[in-house]
Amino acid sequence: MGWRDGETVMVTGGASGLGAAVAAAVRAEGGRAVVLDRQECTGDHVVVDLTDREAAERAVAEVAERGPLGAVVCAAGIDACGALAEVDADDWERVIRVNLLGTVAVVRAALPHLRAGHGRVVTVASTLGLRAVAEATAYCASKFAVVGFSRALAAELAGSVGVTLLVPGGMNTPFFDGRDERFRPGPDAHLNHPDDVARAILFALDQPPGCDVRELLVCPSTESSWP
Repeated sequence: MGWRDGETVMVTGGASGLGAAVAAAVRAEGGRAVVLDRQECTGDHVVVDLTDREAAERAVAEVAERGPLGAVVCAAGIDACGALAEVDADDWERVIRVNLLGTVAVVRAALPHLRAGHGRVVTVASTLGLRAVAEATAYCASKFAVVGFSRALAAELAGSVGVTLLVPGGMNTPFFDGRDERFRPGPDAHLNHPDDVARAILFALDQPPGCDVRELLVCPSTESSWP
């Protein structure tokens, strides 16, 4: 079995951006994608706030009841830009709850189902999970943590569940909408299209049993966020 053979690919943050691109790519290849997001969206989805661990667990259980779960892609992510002393404490902590704890909650709840079918997990960090910049303490802290979590999880689940850490650079998504101009890419920035990054995720999901793509770094060739 596999996601191309009827198993579900569950995608967090799939109402927009990279998550939406992943869900669309899975469906375009004849697979079944179910989205977890705070927002309503087209296609099969469950509305859930991933900062609520119990709600996240219930959402995963609901998805698993609809059919066998073959893969989880944790693409949900937010930011709270600004100097540490200037960012509201609740906003700062919500970044950690969504980006890190929401990822952990979904993966933990999905593990029994993924183990049953030797499924796969794709976590989404960032080049700012490897390289820190000023006025991004919440985002960098969360994504550095996702890197550590993913590497440890891959070691823990070796041979039972495949784990891929995706490290994307800047993408042309609504992620930057509504920000102060100084926290947005410049007018000449050449960002990756999320559809292209989604293809990298499908590449990881398509590996044969016993072969894992442990880490993928995908960034625009002219972007300054990496190296």
